[in-house]
Amino acid sequence: MIRLSNQKKRQDYDVYEVFSRKDLTSKFESQFSLLAPSPEIALSLAQENFMRREKVPSNLFVVKREHIHYLAPEKRQALARLDNKEYRNPSFYGYIPSKWRELKAKNNDQLKV
Repeated sequence: MIRLSNQKKRQDYDVYEVFSRKDLTSKFESQFSLLAPSPEIALSLAQENFMRREKVPSNLFVVKREHIHYLAPEKRQALARLDNKEYRNPSFYGYIPSKWRELKAKNNDQLKV
């Protein structure tokens, strides 16, 4: 990686997150972070890093860390599953066939009258 001589030069660099894909159908996975002055150089540095590995990815991409958005810690509780959502499980609808039979029988009784 590039050595920086002082703090001022370090401020010209951004942190980039590197993602890779094993093949065209796999998902992107986070690999590592690096410092670079531009996206093009960040991509070159990431590519150089992968050239030293045995398994070569099918694709790479880099993203400035500041462009990655995430939930703040105080908002993460919204991800917790609520226990009052039984209707989302198929077993909640097990009564429907018997209800249809009941309504069908009631309908047939009304037609006979």
